[in-house]
Amino acid sequence: MLVVEDEPTIATAIAQRLSAEGWRVEVARDGLSGVDAASRLRPDLVVLDVMLPGIDGLEVTRRIQAEHPTPILMLTARDDETDMLVGLGVGADDYMTKPFSMRELVARIKALLRRVDRAAQAAATTPADPPMMMGDVTVDRAQRRVYRGGEEVHLTPTEFELLVMLAGSPKTVLTRERLLAEVWDWADASGTRTVDSHIKALRRKLGPDLIRTVHGVGYAFEPPANQ
Repeated sequence: MLVVEDEPTIATAIAQRLSAEGWRVEVARDGLSGVDAASRLRPDLVVLDVMLPGIDGLEVTRRIQAEHPTPILMLTARDDETDMLVGLGVGADDYMTKPFSMRELVARIKALLRRVDRAAQAAATTPADPPMMMGDVTVDRAQRRVYRGGEEVHLTPTEFELLVMLAGSPKTVLTRERLLAEVWDWADASGTRTVDSHIKALRRKLGPDLIRTVHGVGYAFEPPANQ
């Protein structure tokens, strides 16, 4: 596991806690070192600060994902939804806002790794499902690729799982709590903002017309009009 964080106190605390959980951890203190370490180590997951010397966490994410798709949990010092959406847009799978508890960080990491493992096992052990065709949207579950209007749309593993969950029950309202349980493996409702941010990221990538908000409840997938 790779931690890219320039604040020594935070980097050390994260590395010590993750090591205590049984993971092998390497720390990089700036963006370029983080990119190099990710290329060299091919880590199972990267914990990445947004604000880094050299190149920032967004550019680090772009470079890591361009070379080898890797689960990334992004850390941001500001509770700024724009930062979160940009981070998700360039390939981060999840985010946390500082300050955070180490217990929650470990829980987020474990849930993210479970999602990645689940996706890999499904791809390896289940027969290839036919693509889901919904108007000009195609979701290829076997290849884990998404197209709209014939153009491929890059989604993170979490975004893909969320889209498949919603598209699998078109026009059906799914609560935030159910989405958290099914996609994120979270048992509590404290992460509903995470669901909202990922929905906004999906809308930015696929268009605003596919996912309908049901205020106070959750979201529903609306197939394109020509479906």
